[in-house]
Amino acid sequence: MERFMNADLILVLDAGTTSTRAIAFSRAGEIVASAQTPLTQHYPAPGHVEHDAAEIWRLSARCLEEVAETVGVERIAALGLTNQRETLVLWDKQTGEPIAPALVWQDRRTAPRCEALKAAGHEAMVQAKTGLLLDPYFTASKLGWALETWPDVARAAKAGRLAAGTVDSWLIWKLSDGARHITDATNASRTALMDLATARWDAELLALFGVPAECLPEITDCAGPLAITTLLGRPLAITGSAGDQQAASIGQACLNAGDIKATYGTGAFVLAHAGAAPPQSDHRLLATLAWRLGGENAYALEGSIFVAGAAIQWLRDGLGLIGSAQETEALARSVTDTGGVQFVPALAGLGAPHWAPEARGIITGLTAGTTKAHLVRATLEAMGQQTADLIEALRADGVPVQALKVDGGMVGNDWLCQDIADSLGLPVSRPRVIETTALGAAMLAGLGCGWFKSLAEAAAAMVHAGRSFTPQGNPAPRRKAWQQALRQTLAR
Repeated sequence: MERFMNADLILVLDAGTTSTRAIAFSRAGEIVASAQTPLTQHYPAPGHVEHDAAEIWRLSARCLEEVAETVGVERIAALGLTNQRETLVLWDKQTGEPIAPALVWQDRRTAPRCEALKAAGHEAMVQAKTGLLLDPYFTASKLGWALETWPDVARAAKAGRLAAGTVDSWLIWKLSDGARHITDATNASRTALMDLATARWDAELLALFGVPAECLPEITDCAGPLAITTLLGRPLAITGSAGDQQAASIGQACLNAGDIKATYGTGAFVLAHAGAAPPQSDHRLLATLAWRLGGENAYALEGSIFVAGAAIQWLRDGLGLIGSAQETEALARSVTDTGGVQFVPALAGLGAPHWAPEARGIITGLTAGTTKAHLVRATLEAMGQQTADLIEALRADGVPVQALKVDGGMVGNDWLCQDIADSLGLPVSRPRVIETTALGAAMLAGLGCGWFKSLAEAAAAMVHAGRSFTPQGNPAPRRKAWQQALRQTLAR
């Protein structure tokens, strides 16, 4: 790894759900340059969400090239990668091109398949092996459905040409010119095909979902010499990779059991570090890998909220109530409360701890006096209330929640951060760099290329404190109103 030591930047590719970005980080964790572009969302039918994998690659390459040109490729020590999880990409091993739309983690078309597997009594086995539940959120049911439904996918599988994987696997294939078909263990842990204890594909799970092992990538650690790319004009090693929520947890320095973070992006995700043994949830949370390094696993408990920033996007693009997300803070501050309005943003079903894929959003309490500001404030307040649902589940599972670290694009909104603290009755801290997903990938890449000897050393160098928010008032009345609206949603 000595050839990397004279370079002073890590370049990270962050392939998200609604946008793709590249960010160059210094060894001190500062953002030196970045490039970002939106990703097209396709909604071919209600509950169906697709991406174009070719577009994901094209935009990713463009962002990487733009940042490399800005900073100079000679300054780049290594590349890190982080990505939207669970999304399924299918491509031809011979041509290297996609053979079907990418099925996004929000896609609900396999809900009937998951319900049938539950009815047949398979969920207990799936949870015991994977830490996950039977839900269309995860990759396995998507892949089984695609193999049964799309003839091109079935033909490619029969001919031995099918490559399947999550977005990290697709991008590493493209970056390495097809030399590497791999996935890191955190992404593999979100497929419902990997045994959580061994970090290996499980034959019983493959049979349950009808997935041939030959189409799947090799499972790797999250740091080390994962692949080589020449995209930027000279060989560069990809030395760090993790799913976006695990990367964000690392970027928040959640390295010890009990450390908890919440990331507010398209969805919202709470991860509580659980140590070296797979945790067990009795309250509908997920057990997942926090990272795999040197062949050793670390674990976390996770609660997944399907709609967070996506609700703001809906207010902007679907209803035309706002012109940009930045307007929401001033609108929320312009009214003293929501005027009795409650919004349960089940626009893609409800995730943890409810797991109701058929649930639909509900707005209650509308009157002739309801304004745009009331609706916006109710949308933002739903973030804190959904988080409170997860904190209650964590506590019921025995996690002693004392404070919460927050990050993601939404938490640039000071009003929202304060409201989350008020809703939880917990202190909330926001780091100086809120792009913690990319920062965590940079820390892994720094570890993998030899900059650091441990994640603790990487955190000491790259993670910096920002602002804290102290809870104010009594959360109980708003909690009661939220729970009433939630019951209406679940009863429909």
